[in-house]
Amino acid sequence: MLFDRAAIEGLAAGRVTVAFRRWDAPRVRPGSRMRTAAGVVEVTSVDEVATVTDEDARAAGYESAAKMPDRGSGRLYRIGLRVAGPDPRIALRETADLTDDDRAEIGAALWRMDRVAEVPWTGAFLRLIADNEAVRAVELAERVGLARDVFKRRVRRLKELGLTESLEVGYRLSPRGRAFLEGGDV
Repeated sequence: MLFDRAAIEGLAAGRVTVAFRRWDAPRVRPGSRMRTAAGVVEVTSVDEVATVTDEDARAAGYESAAKMPDRGSGRLYRIGLRVAGPDPRIALRETADLTDDDRAEIGAALWRMDRVAEVPWTGAFLRLIADNEAVRAVELAERVGLARDVFKRRVRRLKELGLTESLEVGYRLSPRGRAFLEGGDV
């Protein structure tokens, strides 16, 4: 599930406790967790509903049901949400004091990513992001000859290791990513 900026801010502040989505079938289950800018968000319930009440609309961050956008097609689902804790990648990416074991673990993960893709891309992406902080993903993707969505998926893999972080526009290396790159491991 994707959330817009207003929903993320509402989740973080505790004002948003539900979301509504139109799907042919539920795409999340109670207990599902997703990492967001508000932290780890847990799905607490998934219920098919016929309409949205004003109370539910306010819980979703809208003034009233009449002011809610009705996007998409399919059945309407009310998804209960709660912030379950901070995004663990935040603490990870701030860890710049890397041990030899940390470096070996990161290096092995990058090697596996390169091997699966059948092309060594991880080191080139880290250097590209280091040299082009806050540059739009579409521009960086063009530089490496990939579609934007493919490029973004690969950067998310680096983010999982705590090596990069997303900005309002583009990316930058995290302190962990800079320490790894500066250590000459790539």
